[in-house]
Amino acid sequence: MAPLPGAELVQKPLQLYRYLLRCCQQLPTKGIQQHYKHAIRQSFRVHSDEDNPERIQQIIKRAIEDADWIMNKYKKQN
Repeated sequence: MAPLPGAELVQKPLQLYRYLLRCCQQLPTKGIQQHYKHAIRQSFRVHSDEDNPERIQQIIKRAIEDADWIMNKYKKQN
């Protein structure tokens, strides 16, 4: 299960960035939202020089899986 509809449409890094920020809006508190927004921004800065298309797709896939795990974690707590 994807955290938000549209995960299967994410193909480019900018699409992923927007998708992950939209996922953050679903988190329960502002503090948690800010924490994950900061982590997303840092991750994008770290990977900004990546130019291998295969590696980019791996990063996208892993980021969506991680977002799914995080969304499920907070859904179970509420």
